[in-house]
Amino acid sequence: MKSALRWERAPLLLMAVATLLLAAWAGIVRIGWGWPVLFPALPMSHGPLMVGGFLGTLIALERAVGVQKPWAYAGPLLSGVGGLLLIAGAPAAWGAALMLLGSIVLVVVFALIIRTVPALYTVAIGLGALLWAVGNGLWLAGWAIPQVVLWWAGFLVMTIAGERLELSRMLRLSSTATRLFGAATGLFGAGLLVSLVDYPSGVHLTGLGMLALAAWLARYDIAWRRLKAGGQARFVAICLLSGYGWLAISGVLALVYGGVTAGPFYDAILHSLFLGFVLAMIFGHAPIVFPAVLGLPIRYSPWLYSHLILLHLTLLLRISGDLLLWISGRQWGGLLNGVVVLLFLGNTINSLKQK
Repeated sequence: MKSALRWERAPLLLMAVATLLLAAWAGIVRIGWGWPVLFPALPMSHGPLMVGGFLGTLIALERAVGVQKPWAYAGPLLSGVGGLLLIAGAPAAWGAALMLLGSIVLVVVFALIIRTVPALYTVAIGLGALLWAVGNGLWLAGWAIPQVVLWWAGFLVMTIAGERLELSRMLRLSSTATRLFGAATGLFGAGLLVSLVDYPSGVHLTGLGMLALAAWLARYDIAWRRLKAGGQARFVAICLLSGYGWLAISGVLALVYGGVTAGPFYDAILHSLFLGFVLAMIFGHAPIVFPAVLGLPIRYSPWLYSHLILLHLTLLLRISGDLLLWISGRQWGGLLNGVVVLLFLGNTINSLKQK
């Protein structure tokens, strides 16, 4: 059974990667470059495709591999197909409905995991899946994307924070550290709830939550000890620690510009989180996730630093353009963000060892 499932994973992973590439194209069009619109609905679907079609599918696939239950693969399949429907121009409700179903499958997967391993970190990651489902439900119900995207952000923030909490157990965290983690996540969750009735205040609270989580991760993450290991371990650690810096930046921007729902400041809040924080996490976890999904090990090379360094430089250009209202800097930064995605995929494929 395990061998068969390994071969079934490749199409799901390819679907997620294809969605990533098209979502990146949509982002470049949206930021002002006069590139051809490959599909009429593509530019307006940039956010849902990036979060649900790519990240949601990838995370659900990783969890399906982990629990080794054939039915769990319905999660990434549903969210991935939902993304393809959005690309093809189907009614947005169709894509939203399938992504909602896919996220519900992921919630069920985590209910199984929490039942087997009842711990704070499994609850935190499971809460992330629930936030994704709530966000998809709000989207299907017709809520505006700026309000929905906070819940999608919660999905990713809680997933990553929970995973890092799991690994930090090796440090034998004190009860104080555990309580601080709970307080930070509680603050973030409170912001999401408040945003339903008072959007600016909710964003400010989530910003405080992001700052608190960034501080917790910077203080307690085991990545600091992995810096001394060298090689792939050091690369992963640098990816993680640099990503925490962008999480803090997004938190600060949310505190300062928390009421905006469009424009360059809104762009700065979202992309410091989704590109700076989340993409850096993906870069760091790719050497672990891809072998687990495909059954092919990755050969470490210092060349992997190229897409990490370029990510930070191009995002710095983009965010500077946003905050300074420097249109050309913002546009070039956005275009080069797309180049980073291509470089990352190329480096990763080149690093896969064939059996």
